[in-house]
Amino acid sequence: MGKLVRDRIPDLFGGTVHVLDDDGYRVALRDKLQEEVEEYLASGEVLELADVLEVVNALAALDGISATELDAMRGQKAQDRGAFRDRLWWTPT
Repeated sequence: MGKLVRDRIPDLFGGTVHVLDDDGYRVALRDKLQEEVEEYLASGEVLELADVLEVVNALAALDGISATELDAMRGQKAQDRGAFRDRLWWTPT
């Protein structure tokens, strides 16, 4: 049973690899995102967030969006709707 791994993992640990097509890669990245988020939620380790960002940036790249462009989109959304700095918990009326 295989899984999506970082590019250097086969060089470091061996194993059999093959390159995924775009559709397979997108599915594998979505699965990897869920895996990495679950690891962060279970551990609370900030380093796990770096893994989440790596996967998010790879997903964005599949749609032709660079990490810089994605961060600009994030910044624009924060400007338009705010961020999460104020720690607001909202209940709709």
